[in-house]
Amino acid sequence: MRPLSVQLYSVRTELAGDRDGTLARLAGMGFGAVEPFDVLTDPLGLRSRLDDLGLAVSGVHVRPLVDPAHDPDRVLDAVSLLGATDAIVPAGIPREDFTDRDGVARAADLLNRLSARAAERGIRLGYHNHWWEIEPRFGDRHAIEVLAGLLDPAVFLEIDTYWAAVGGADVPALLGRLGGRVRALHVKDGPGTKEDPNVAVGEGTLPVPEILAAAPDAWRIVEFDACAGDLFAELAASHTYVSALEAA
Repeated sequence: MRPLSVQLYSVRTELAGDRDGTLARLAGMGFGAVEPFDVLTDPLGLRSRLDDLGLAVSGVHVRPLVDPAHDPDRVLDAVSLLGATDAIVPAGIPREDFTDRDGVARAADLLNRLSARAAERGIRLGYHNHWWEIEPRFGDRHAIEVLAGLLDPAVFLEIDTYWAAVGGADVPALLGRLGGRVRALHVKDGPGTKEDPNVAVGEGTLPVPEILAAAPDAWRIVEFDACAGDLFAELAASHTYVSALEAA
């Protein structure tokens, strides 16, 4: 079984103040993997610290990969330095592209080209959704499903289950339709609104057991976009809850 991972964006403020101590706290909670989001800042130093703590890298978010201001080769080189094999584009494609079929086709073409470039280094490319790839519908399909149909089979999806719910999806049903395209899940919880902070997994509105059951082979990555309470306490509670579900 893969270890439970945590998206380091959750603790971005804490990492900026004390990277090594923050990573040690996450490892002490029982997380066995992390998903970095800032691949270009000291990838070798981060990898060394993760190795010291026994933390795996479940994947890496690579928003700079779709930013014309950044050299894609430099971004992919940093992914390799971290020892990661999964690089995930978490945003950066214009939201408007997901509101019509031509825009979705442009997004798919970009991701397919980047995937071929990443494959030269043995890296798999993925795409991570927010609400704006879910809310637009084309007939009975969400925009993310249309995108999936246009992507090269090598490109996987990391479904942010909370944003999918905010966008109006029946998340377990969506995961069932996407099937093996989903390699990773962002597991988070809250009131199901765009503005309000997240809460510990299991204490919000999402049907977490059904969501996890719908994608049994996907990485589970806990994330908080924002937290109104004690962040580390909420992360620990999330770890406890998801671990109990996985052990059941």
